[in-house]
Amino acid sequence: MTVVTERPGQDQLDQVVRRLRTVLTEEQILTSRTDRYNRARVPAPFPVHRWAERVPDLAVLPTSTEQVAQVITIANELRVPIVPRDGGTGLTDGAVPLRGGIVLDVKRMNQIHQLDLENRTVTVGTGINMLKLNEELGRHGLIYPDDPASYPCSLVGGRIGTSGWSLIGARYGHTRDLVLSFDHVLPTGEVLHVGDGIGHKISKSSSGYQLKHLFMGHQGTLGVATRATLKLYPKPEAELSPFWAFDNYDDAYRCVGALARAGVATFAGAVLFDEWKVAYLRRDDEAYIPQPKDVRALVCAVMYGYEDEVRPAGRRLFKIAKEHGARYLGDEISEGDWAARHDRYATPLHGRTRDGQVVPMSWHCEDAAINYTRLPAVTKAWHEIVAELRRKTDLFDDWGMFAYTSSDTGVDYLTEIDIGIWEQQLNDDAWAEWVQTKRQIAAVALAHDGSISACHGSCREGEVDLVPDELGRGYQLMLDLKRAVDPNNIMNPGKYLLDAAYADDPLAALDALRGRTSHE
Repeated sequence: MTVVTERPGQDQLDQVVRRLRTVLTEEQILTSRTDRYNRARVPAPFPVHRWAERVPDLAVLPTSTEQVAQVITIANELRVPIVPRDGGTGLTDGAVPLRGGIVLDVKRMNQIHQLDLENRTVTVGTGINMLKLNEELGRHGLIYPDDPASYPCSLVGGRIGTSGWSLIGARYGHTRDLVLSFDHVLPTGEVLHVGDGIGHKISKSSSGYQLKHLFMGHQGTLGVATRATLKLYPKPEAELSPFWAFDNYDDAYRCVGALARAGVATFAGAVLFDEWKVAYLRRDDEAYIPQPKDVRALVCAVMYGYEDEVRPAGRRLFKIAKEHGARYLGDEISEGDWAARHDRYATPLHGRTRDGQVVPMSWHCEDAAINYTRLPAVTKAWHEIVAELRRKTDLFDDWGMFAYTSSDTGVDYLTEIDIGIWEQQLNDDAWAEWVQTKRQIAAVALAHDGSISACHGSCREGEVDLVPDELGRGYQLMLDLKRAVDPNNIMNPGKYLLDAAYADDPLAALDALRGRTSHE
């Protein structure tokens, strides 16, 4: 029988609050309905008629590593679930409490502790917002180039907990490359420093296991990062972000591949918009400048660097685009649309006309890591899956697909399909159809030798059922690690099917958990 950490009872909660008052001030302990509900949501839609199931019992606002360690020690001793929450921008419920308990909100740990201009590093509290961090770094001619779609509202700690993906990662790397080290509080309340070797500012070490990567991307199931040292770069002198239009997907697909393989040093990334995405942008995105009907696909590239580097590199990319049938959309559109790249994440609620009335549609995004050569087949299969979902219920829309370069060689692409969901009308039957659709989308990624998720994580019901299939023996090691690091299963319980780690027969328990989620 699987040992499951349950939602705490009232006596247990009263005891927790009494203990917390010995280490936190009264204003750091939040119990009101508003405070709790505000920390129960993420941008990804979920059945609002079941919202109460995902509300924490209280939230805390620690201001230091020491306070985080004390809070987690109390939670561990009293067997109370605890869920880390940073910016709350994740798309797979990493910050959503499934068993109530304590939400540990890190937003007050937002100080810049040390700025090292010589070694080009900065040490910060993980509650700092990257937009605010870069405002300060800009005064010194530096940037921290971790640039997710959620950039204006995501926090450094959340990027560590999800091992985030950056829009300009082909030039600067992703979160795993840019975070040098961090202090981490384990589920027992113990504190360790992880990085390459013992140094806070070392980027490469062969001393022992690479623990930094183990404690990144775990969606809060292995503890909380509290203080991090980050790699900095010179603030770019010049930026070029051309948008090109195509009258068919195939030419655009070949163009984006050629751009990624061109070997241009200042190349920071490229993105391919398919026909469904262009139609959505044309119809429903206030940040987009509408294009003629013959535009069926778009490609955007971006370069950063010194002006004398970017200009010749830009000419090379323009030549490649022209050879693939591209039409340049002009400076106004190119500069404006790239500048608005974060707006679409920050305003995910859109409308759809239905029977002459506009209904609110929430946005959700399923992602995968897909090799370039598999993109056309995956694109076709995903649209077919969503079309079948729409035949069953009109609560869903296909808002098209993106494919982003992940590196300067273009080996694999962050591939995303955006789905509009009439969230207010969801019920258990419609939600079950959506979960099955997510499972099918993930299965296609695996069938094409990809990964279920390139950046969002895959701990939500639906795709999570296929994680053991993707990782194989590696998933069993995840179970072993979870049980060893979190012996009482208090850290973000219920995620990644990791409850199976606490059963006498973990594999049998895993089969039972997968069967349960498959029919919920």
